[in-house]
This record gives sequence, structure tokens and C-alpha cells, in this order.
Amino acid sequence: MKNVSILGCGWLGKELGIELIKKGYTVKGSTTSIEKLKELKSVNIEPFLIDISKESSYQEFLETDVLVIAITSKNIEDFKRLISEIEKSNLMKIIFISSTSVYPSLNKEMTEEDEVIDSPLAHIESLFVKNTNFKTTIIRFAGLFGGNRQPGNWFETRKIPHPKGYVNMIHREDCIAIIEKLINQNVFGEVFNACANYHPTREDFYINARKSLGKPAPEFDNSKPLEYKIISNKKLQKLLNYQFIHNDLLSI
Repeated sequence: MKNVSILGCGWLGKELGIELIKKGYTVKGSTTSIEKLKELKSVNIEPFLIDISKESSYQEFLETDVLVIAITSKNIEDFKRLISEIEKSNLMKIIFISSTSVYPSLNKEMTEEDEVIDSPLAHIESLFVKNTNFKTTIIRFAGLFGGNRQPGNWFETRKIPHPKGYVNMIHREDCIAIIEKLINQNVFGEVFNACANYHPTREDFYINARKSLGKPAPEFDNSKPLEYKIISNKKLQKLLNYQFIHNDLLSI
């Protein structure tokens, strides 16, 4: 499998494409912005202008071994339209980038076996998982950081709630390495949580994040009952034999 199409070449998708090309893959990438077509071409990603909210055909883009879906839309009807297009193609393998936000905060560790909340994202996951025309692996990424996404810049205008709760984070470099492993090891038809092993408190994490950028310590809001979740990545590490690049969130 050396041909990959990435639907959504943004903060994650573009960097994923660049890394895959370095490893010998041929990569097609989509954007909804005409201005970004040249940007993708400049890094050797074959560019496509695709907006799944509009009726259109993009079968050439779907002529690939693996489709990685890395867009932020939560519109169920848009994804039904996308799936209809996929069903017209010969595509059999999909990686859908989801989020650990599908889990409720129950003050406990959450695994892939736990129930998810009734949300658009959970419904979209289900559309892909239940479709028998292709095999989809769902990756539920925890909080994303890396590149220009620096946690020390977050919550600048408001207090941080639940300071004694725990953070669930993953660096972009780990996201990319995990996707590459899924493709290389041909792991499809699974659901994975993807999150660093280390879960410092929100208080410790954000104090450290601000300090690393030379900013003053954040303010915290202790007024609400404590709510948190700890995302388990045991399945990912076991099935993929994956070792995290950025594991200690207080050393970054």
C-alpha cells in the first residue's frame, strides 16, 4: 500500500502527507481553499479541491490504497454524501480521525469498550464502522498539540476549570507515526484510543506549559465538582507495539 489520499490537509493532514512522501508513498491531498492548492503542490502532495458539504464527484482522489479522513466537520449529512462517493469507488481501506471527546467524563479510565456520548461525531464514526463496503479504523486522538499548537497559549482569557482533573494529550509527531504504523501493518477494522501514557493534573500541565513559553502562571477555577477522564491507550500499544515519541507531558 503505497498510495494514500488525505482528505483534509490542515494542521495534521499536511504534515502527515509530507512524512509519508519521505517514506516513499505517493500522496493525494485535499483542501477547501483554492489558495492552498499551490502550497500542497510545493511539498509534492497532489492537490485536490474537495468540499464534502457540496454535491460533487471526486473519484480520481478516491483512486488510492488508503483514505485518511482528517477533516473537522461534524455534519452527519456531509459524511453520508462522502460515503456515497466512496461506495462508487474501489476503495477498501479507510482511517477516520476522531477524538476522545466522544467519551463522557466519568472520573475513571476510559477504554475503547466504553460507551460514548450521543454526539454527531459518534454517529459519524458509526456510519463508517457499520459500512460493509470497506474497512475503517477509527483513531480517537486525545488533545492535539505540536507545531503552532502550544498549550501554553490556551485559556489566556479565562480560568482553567477542573485543575485537579487529568489531561489527555498527544503530540502531532505521535499522531503521524501511529497512522503510518496502521498503514504499514495493514490494521483495519479497529477502534483505537491514541493518547500519551502520562496524565499529569491540569494544574501541573498548564503551569508547566505557560512556564515553558515564559508566560505567567494561569488562573484556575475550582468552583465546579471535579470531572475528568483518563484515556487508556493499552490496546494501541499492544496491537501496534507502539512506543510514544512524546510521552512525558511535563518534559515538553
